[in-house]
Amino acid sequence: MKEAWDDVRKLLKDNGYKFTNQRWEVYRVFENNKEKHLSSEEVFDIVSKENDDIGIATVYRTVQLFEELGVLYRITFDDGVARYELKDTSEAHYHHHLICLNCNKVIEVELDLLDNLEEEIEKLKQFKIVDHNLKFYGYCEDCKDSVKGEKNEKQ
Repeated sequence: MKEAWDDVRKLLKDNGYKFTNQRWEVYRVFENNKEKHLSSEEVFDIVSKENDDIGIATVYRTVQLFEELGVLYRITFDDGVARYELKDTSEAHYHHHLICLNCNKVIEVELDLLDNLEEEIEKLKQFKIVDHNLKFYGYCEDCKDSVKGEKNEKQ
């Protein structure tokens, strides 16, 4: 965590921002919940349990700042809620998501087979692609059988 502390501190300083305890607390929530896709409200709920001096507006501003600085990646799953997760700068591309239409579970997919498609698009359209985001909608392992059963009952 010391390395992350130094990285966040340097990034903020290099971009003309102060490194504050509130900003560090917000960052730690994402660091400690890497497997989750958190909304600003969820971050506030978590951080306010440990530090009741942090307000919701501070969380919103910090999340927005971290997104602008490339620390966080914003994801929307067509429900109108912006969710965020730490951006892995070592990845050439971002991972993709499987979204369950029944329970709303989000499963990450690390497999990326779109490199050839990107090359074709860049050549064909003279467009430089820097990233992409792919979402698959369906039913997770826990829901697929119960949803199938509901469909059969309706027929």
